[in-house]
Amino acid sequence: MMEYAWRLLPPILDWRRTWAAISGYPRFFREMKAYRELGGRVSIASIFPQLHDQIPASPFDPHYFYQDAWAAQRVAENRPARHVDVGSRVDLVAFLTAITTVTFVDIRPLDAELEGLSAVTGSVLDLPFDDRSQASVSCLHVAEHVGLGRYGDSLEPMGTVLAARELARILAVGGQLLFSGPVGRPRTMFNAHRIHTAGQIRGMFSELKLLEFSGVNDEGRFSRHRSLAELDGCEYGCGMFLFERADD
Repeated sequence: MMEYAWRLLPPILDWRRTWAAISGYPRFFREMKAYRELGGRVSIASIFPQLHDQIPASPFDPHYFYQDAWAAQRVAENRPARHVDVGSRVDLVAFLTAITTVTFVDIRPLDAELEGLSAVTGSVLDLPFDDRSQASVSCLHVAEHVGLGRYGDSLEPMGTVLAARELARILAVGGQLLFSGPVGRPRTMFNAHRIHTAGQIRGMFSELKLLEFSGVNDEGRFSRHRSLAELDGCEYGCGMFLFERADD
């Protein structure tokens, strides 16, 4: 029960970060004193403590780091005339404009102006595109959230399945879809995300051809061309799927 109770605290109090900050203040004041002794000017009005950055290695989230690199490489290989992304990280969307023009669709408006990027407000459950009209589509670490209300969307227990169906609907013949999400022991963590086996996700796109399954395991190791069952034992892995709509 305590494990579940601790999950309720971080939205209002991240005790690990708070403790790290408290223990970091002695170093902060020692270094400020030393900086002044070296001739640096520091007033009370100019202090701005940054207490979480002295760590032994550059931090990164293995899911997003490897996923975004994998997706960008696949788009670069394909070189589509236009790419449609649905709800993925906006940093990745911006980077993809270096490869091709990008249309970004999300329920939360993106108020940014960037050459090669157009933003459309819309839902992954009702995409503003005709059937089989898009040659290059991505939806990365998104569908597992759909229908849980986390991002202001309506509650829908079948949200991930319905999102997959809609993504498949708009994919053109010969087109490619990049899709990713948590894989491992199947469950719903309300209202954060759902986790499926890779085989379950494959089944959501049964009308499409699977060209590649890659992913990240619980140890943060990324490998391409994994077997579908390889990450089933994960607590929270990341599966990356490259699908294609074959000729009818």
